[in-house]
Amino acid sequence: MNQETKAEVIDLSALQVACRDCTLFQLCLPIGLGEADLARLERIIKTKRYARRGDYIFRRGEGFRAIYAVKAGSVKTVTIAEDGREQVTGFHLPGELFGLDAIAGGSHCASARALERTTLCEIPFDSLEDFGEEVPAILRQMLRIMSREIQRDHTLAHLANRSAEERLAAFLISISNRYRERGFSGSEFHLTMSRSDIGNYLGLAVETVSRLFTRFQHEGLLAARSKHIQLLDVDGLQGIAGEAVCVRGASR
Repeated sequence: MNQETKAEVIDLSALQVACRDCTLFQLCLPIGLGEADLARLERIIKTKRYARRGDYIFRRGEGFRAIYAVKAGSVKTVTIAEDGREQVTGFHLPGELFGLDAIAGGSHCASARALERTTLCEIPFDSLEDFGEEVPAILRQMLRIMSREIQRDHTLAHLANRSAEERLAAFLISISNRYRERGFSGSEFHLTMSRSDIGNYLGLAVETVSRLFTRFQHEGLLAARSKHIQLLDVDGLQGIAGEAVCVRGASR
């Protein structure tokens, strides 16, 4: 990225009084806004919505009002499979947006639940859309964010044809990349989702997930203490994952 391109992107948290101390570097949006536009953008974003573990942010079928950014904590999205069981469709970490699936149809295709105590930024879409008509660069950034989500969906579809080992290794590499992109450690992190949720997401039995964590630990690929994970051999995990996930993760 050249210097001129860098100058066109700023961290929205630097613009918001309520988020000036935020260290997530989340929601990077194009610069070039006047003071009045910056103030208006700040008013659009409603911060400090809290959710306890297990709370619903929205439910499947609920009318679409806003998109959300995880400020602290984590969220999972789930839908109902044909056999009536819950199907995990995604995990959303600090600095990531969710709720974008409802833009086209006007209602949410999945439910979103907090995996732990979570703080959210709520962004009313109508207001953001109106603002984007005046500042097209904001809508272009939204398209880039949606493109990343599509890329992740393609990765998950690709994993369906992979072995259990490849699926779990790719999942861990993906989580590592996403944390690192947001300024956190990519080699040591806390998995807030349960082994059952991971297995559900990857299409694996929870026993298989637990067995693979134990095997990866014995092979020196990682150290696991409950939900605390330390990746000891990222290259080794990447070798198992193969081309299922890019080494550098999703691009900005």
